Amino acid sequence: MDLTIIAVGKIKEAYLSEGLKDYIDRLKHYCKLDIVEIESEKTKHKINDAQIEKIKYEEGKRIIDKIEEGKNYIISLDREGKPVSSKGLAKSIKNLQVRGESKITFLIGGSHGLSEEVLGKSDYKMSLSYLTFTHQMSRLIILEQIYRAFKILNNEPYHK
Repeated sequence: MDLTIIAVGKIKEAYLSEGLKDYIDRLKHYCKLDIVEIESEKTKHKINDAQIEKIKYEEGKRIIDKIEEGKNYIISLDREGKPVSSKGLAKSIKNLQVRGESKITFLIGGSHGLSEEVLGKSDYKMSLSYLTFTHQMSRLIILEQIYRAFKILNNEPYHK
């Protein structure tokens, strides 16, 4: 299975970079993984709704440009999406494999989220939690959950 994570922004914190490297290495045993970083729009601390929408639109165009054409199941991480358990994610990955989906792309927006255009291209909108995380943390969390899903699918032990 091929997995791609398209994420807005660069990882700046060393602890997140170390965690990402660890899970990227672990996932090599289960899938082909590609992580694509999209440049984030520059922003000021105080901006209005119209400026936020413009930022999401510009970042969204960059995301859409990186989505591969063809058979590609797109999952957007969105706070309004459906929360999924670890077992639920594993089951979804298995179901996609059974349906013949060989490529899954996860989309992670910037600090303001994903544009309506990006969400409109999504096959599924998923929430990581009812809690709010930074978009950088979301990248680490989804990698850990994907790794956990593959462990579950392969009946391999993993701490609970």
